Amino acid sequence: MGFTIKDIAQALDAVVFGASDVVVTGAAEPAMAGPDDLALAMDPKYAEGLASGQARAAIVWDGADWQALGLEAAIVVPRPRYAMSGVTALLDPGPEIAAGIHPSAVVDPTAEIGDGAAIGPLVVIGPRAAIGPNARIASHASVAEDARIGADVLIHAGVRIGARVRLGDRVIVQPGAVIGADGFSFVTPETSRVEEARQSLGTGTAAQNTGWTRIHSLGSVVVGDDVEIGANSTIDAGTIRPTRIGNRTKIDNQVMIGHNCVVGEDSLLCAHVGVSGSVKVGNRVVLAGKVGVSDNIFIGDDVVAGGGTNIYTNVPAGRTILGSPAVKMETELEIRRELRRLPRLANDVRALKKAVSNDTKDD
Repeated sequence: MGFTIKDIAQALDAVVFGASDVVVTGAAEPAMAGPDDLALAMDPKYAEGLASGQARAAIVWDGADWQALGLEAAIVVPRPRYAMSGVTALLDPGPEIAAGIHPSAVVDPTAEIGDGAAIGPLVVIGPRAAIGPNARIASHASVAEDARIGADVLIHAGVRIGARVRLGDRVIVQPGAVIGADGFSFVTPETSRVEEARQSLGTGTAAQNTGWTRIHSLGSVVVGDDVEIGANSTIDAGTIRPTRIGNRTKIDNQVMIGHNCVVGEDSLLCAHVGVSGSVKVGNRVVLAGKVGVSDNIFIGDDVVAGGGTNIYTNVPAGRTILGSPAVKMETELEIRRELRRLPRLANDVRALKKAVSNDTKDD
């Protein structure tokens, strides 16, 4: 399907110059763009690429001489990266899943399938599950009993939706994600080594583990509207109350969110983040790659945690943190600067010790 430059400019609320009736069918980097591609040349550094490519139209930086760049049409946007969201949404057709129920799908007779929903090959829909209008479920996915899937949800191939899970409207779940598996919750008949270590800060040694007994997950997972969940990420069901993910929060690939957690709205959890059980994450929080969060703590609104940070204690709202254990970012950067000086400091100390030793011998 093609779009005119005028169509794209209107969708982006942007300014168009030149032949607005030029039709494009895709987007490409400037050097790789063909005559039917919209070149994404949003910075002057891409000018050379435009010259070597074949694009007739491009999104260019403010102030670009589009005619000198050999273009027939140009779109100028005030915030290029934000424009990328609109362009890609317009040009992305999404997975091809035919409306209706594929003959190979297994749908329980008690399940409810909304108008316009698309159920792909080998999908399994459990008892009393409800699939919202225009939801799309790709091949080999499963939706367990009593789950509720909102309107316009997109569930990619191989996703597992557990019992009683609730997905809001327009949620996107990438391949292989698992939502609503049992929480990792076990207990011993007597006080365990783990409990003793937590209480004594490692000084006690009397307790012995005598076998772990499962605490079953009676809660589930509630996911808000416009949430995105990355490939192979997992969100465990709550023990009694549900694990909750707030509206518009985005979760990257291979993220683990433990049972009973509450993640606020408009937050970002990047790849390999691990959040232990019963953590409360505020609104607009950013946890960069490989951040680890200890159990039973809270992270306030608007916190930003840099990559690899390990969070062991509560974090006040608005703080930017880094390191292990997590401290203010400026403190961690100062620590790292001092660490680089340690070899020189060690040499200085050795030299001083040698000088003192020689002075002692002379006396």
